[in-house]
Amino acid sequence: MLLNHKEAIEFMVDAVPTEGMTVPVVRNLQSLLMRDLLQDPADLGAIRSKIVNIHGSVYLPSQVPNLLEEMLRQIVDKATRVHNPVEAAFFLWVNLAYLQPFVDGNKRTSRLSANMPLMLSNCAPLSFLDVEQADYALAMLGVYERLDVSLAVELFDWTYRRSIDKYQVIVESMGGPDPLRARYREHLGEAIRQIVFFGSTLAQAIEAAGIPQVDVAAFNAMLNTELAHLEAYNCARYRMPMTKTQAWIDKGRPR
Repeated sequence: MLLNHKEAIEFMVDAVPTEGMTVPVVRNLQSLLMRDLLQDPADLGAIRSKIVNIHGSVYLPSQVPNLLEEMLRQIVDKATRVHNPVEAAFFLWVNLAYLQPFVDGNKRTSRLSANMPLMLSNCAPLSFLDVEQADYALAMLGVYERLDVSLAVELFDWTYRRSIDKYQVIVESMGGPDPLRARYREHLGEAIRQIVFFGSTLAQAIEAAGIPQVDVAAFNAMLNTELAHLEAYNCARYRMPMTKTQAWIDKGRPR
């Protein structure tokens, strides 16, 4: 389960900045979170066609697949139009959990999906780690059975404030991120893959990345530094095979 959560977060970090908040991203999150945990692998990321019941609640979610799919699309679409990222996060969390679009893993998918608008607005991530299970269940029951979000609002407010405090401590201990590196994170990874895996030259990789002329010199220096320190034991951060990376190193790091 922990490995699934880690992989889901890594996927979200890669996918959300490029894909945005979309239904396929949400469905992929569920498939990663529930990998090897469902009896039928066909249920991974699939809109359910089976009846689900909420433990300890009389709430019965919709059982019509077409309706579930359409409602999921509407929820994600509305979330993209909420200007305040914190409100959008709350909206996704509550509505995905209420809809129950998947056979299982709906609550954990809703919690992780709530981070998408926060990520797109460069806000602190949301975590429910310190929330008591009984408090969480009570907040959800209010939503499920009475359409009352008051307890959910209180819980969300409390846990997100704690999440911000924790994130601030981590950021301060690590120092501020390089804005250039943050802006061109995906471009850097793609340029490295082009050079190491496909044999492109430095100039070709930078041109293919489409870096604005004003940032080319700085990006070139950053790319050279990364290539100089690339090893078989740290190439996974760029989704590079170890054998291919080592072969490139053995050739003298051509670029």
